[in-house]
Amino acid sequence: MAAFNLSHFDPSTFFLTGIPGLEAAHIWISIPLSVFYIISLLGNFIILFVVSKEQDLHKPMYLLICMLALVDIVTSTSIVPKELCIFWFNLNSITVGGCFTQMFFLYAISSMQSSILVIMAFDRYVAICNPLRYTTILTNHRIAKLGLVGLIRAVLVILPMPLLLSSQPFCANRIIPHTFCNHMAVAKISCGDTTVSRMYALVIVIVFTALDLPLIALSYVLITRALFRISSKKTHQKALNTCTAHIFVMLMFYPPFIFSTLTYRFGQGIAPHITVMLANLYSAVTPMLNPIIYGVKTKELCDKVYKYSCRRQSPGATDFKHS
Repeated sequence: MAAFNLSHFDPSTFFLTGIPGLEAAHIWISIPLSVFYIISLLGNFIILFVVSKEQDLHKPMYLLICMLALVDIVTSTSIVPKELCIFWFNLNSITVGGCFTQMFFLYAISSMQSSILVIMAFDRYVAICNPLRYTTILTNHRIAKLGLVGLIRAVLVILPMPLLLSSQPFCANRIIPHTFCNHMAVAKISCGDTTVSRMYALVIVIVFTALDLPLIALSYVLITRALFRISSKKTHQKALNTCTAHIFVMLMFYPPFIFSTLTYRFGQGIAPHITVMLANLYSAVTPMLNPIIYGVKTKELCDKVYKYSCRRQSPGATDFKHS
């Protein structure tokens, strides 16, 4: 605590400790973290650039991938730069307003990502189960509207969480044992009654999980049933490629998010540094892997990325790839 000079603390400031118990290893931890962040930004911006430039990719599925790329950029950027400032320069302080703003963006973006994954599941359902009506059911305009609905849902549902917590008093202990303003980490340092705020946050996790996951599961049940009725191996392979990418992205989002949320509330026997490390991996690794997964598993997108990456090579390079 002496490191934060609490004897002269600013009542408008919180202090982030970094990873509790691993302060001596902060420099080493920052190396892979910064690499993950750079790869994440590079991969997601490449996807946004390629899709915006290629008219062939102006389709609902790629519009959803761009939404996911934007979400990944905001997720990692709202956390990683501040973490690196803590690890490299010991800039542990964060204003109270900045803390609650970061909290809002983190949880709102997670909610938005869940909405995008639901829309992606519906997109795959329509593409596989009703391919002839795909272009009429799912237009770019309709996908944009669904994305806007997901954004409005995220803002309206998440906004009360930091507002409820910010109304609570914070006394002398203003040290947050985390690398970012996690809701439960901030709630634990309040000297007021945070029961309502904690319960609201838990209800949000339960409701979102209970609403979104069953919708995704239903889509894949219907997709599986439709595939059993199709004998074409080519159709099976194409459907498998696009669905596999979506399933991988879901597995990287829902289990870590739910596990991280529940362990902070109920995992009393888990060491603090493990909980914080898991939260950091979730926020840094997932945004890095998402563009890689979609780039590898979606052939049309992969070909377009390759086209731009090889633009400065000889004209025969592309021909060699397809030979």
